[in-house]
Amino acid sequence: MSDIVLSVEVRERTGKGGARQARRDGLVPATLYGGDQDPVSISLKNNELIKAIGSGKLLANMITIDHKGETQTVFARDVQFDPVKDLPLHVDFQRVNAKDVISVEVSVHFIGEDESKGIIRGGVLNVVRHTIEVSCPAGQIPDAITVDISGLDIGDSVHISDVTLPANVEPTITDRDFTIATMQGSRALVEEEIEDEDDAEGVEGDDAEASAEGEEGESDEGEEGDDKA
Repeated sequence: MSDIVLSVEVRERTGKGGARQARRDGLVPATLYGGDQDPVSISLKNNELIKAIGSGKLLANMITIDHKGETQTVFARDVQFDPVKDLPLHVDFQRVNAKDVISVEVSVHFIGEDESKGIIRGGVLNVVRHTIEVSCPAGQIPDAITVDISGLDIGDSVHISDVTLPANVEPTITDRDFTIATMQGSRALVEEEIEDEDDAEGVEGDDAEASAEGEEGESDEGEEGDDKA
């Protein structure tokens, strides 16, 4: 669980005008919703939010907001950024408690690269999913989903069924055993295998040609023997 605490203020003025006013005052507008309560327009200090974003713990974690000494736990659902300045423009917070089951994207962390036969042979790990959406209690959101690729060889793949998830954590996709990553041969390795196949075919072709010539020689000798007879 995150230890981030953000001080917030209730915005009396809502809408685009209120949001612009909050930004002029050095604040970031936000919306608080969920928990069977009405949405509330709030704002928070820009520098506190930037610090929280920089910690890497704002998203996919429970955090605490403080309004004049009254605190509640929330979940940051979305942060909108200015496309030019890359500064936060708006945040959506969802009210939660530790037992509420929520859906959240969790990063995938791969281990076992040094023992992977595929990588040792020159293969490349193709990551299909960098995050996996899971359902879990808000107080038990895993920091990451660990995927062991030590047993992967070239041509192998790892699916969600191959991963041991933490207790009370389940993937939201349940209708198929989706792929997380595959082990592919590198371009150099593929070209080397193609060359080896071509060389093998060349040897087989030479052997076949030599065999055919030998059979022709035997046939010619047989015909000459018949003529002498």
